[in-house]
Amino acid sequence: MVRPPLSSSHSFFLLFCLITICVKYSREPDNPTKSCKARGSDLRVHFKNTRETAHAIRKLPLAKAKRYLEDVLAHKQAIPFTRFCGGVGRTAQAKNRHSNGQGRWPVKSASFILDLLKNAESNAEVKGLDVDSLFISHIQVNQAQKQRRRTYRAHGRINLYDLFGQPTCLPPAILS
Repeated sequence: MVRPPLSSSHSFFLLFCLITICVKYSREPDNPTKSCKARGSDLRVHFKNTRETAHAIRKLPLAKAKRYLEDVLAHKQAIPFTRFCGGVGRTAQAKNRHSNGQGRWPVKSASFILDLLKNAESNAEVKGLDVDSLFISHIQVNQAQKQRRRTYRAHGRINLYDLFGQPTCLPPAILS
């Protein structure tokens, strides 16, 4: 079966679809040859905790950021909460990080971002970059689509199990 050649409008539409699908990062690095990227998608972790964790390690060297997140996992250092801080308790560990004292130890968010940094580090090694001189030039957390759970009722009905859904997020990171 021979297909007819595509017209210019069809080829433009296909090119437009490919361009919009391939866009994954909100920001491209200034020098792509001296930087590496890593990205997570639809991670089952709270958006607000992950946003505060990412904000705490922004502009840090890679080794220092990894050590800081490992200390958060061990409850030796706290993540300061600055934006989403309603009902967050105060701790002296958060005051050490130039905060108003509100802080927590988001273990799941810290472990997910630590895995993301390890992935970016291995991408840098594959690219041949010096891992010791890398720092986090850009990291952000976007909200993903909420995953809905459902419960099965009598007579074949299905209802939502929870009103708000399971939180997920999309954290991309760029190391330079």
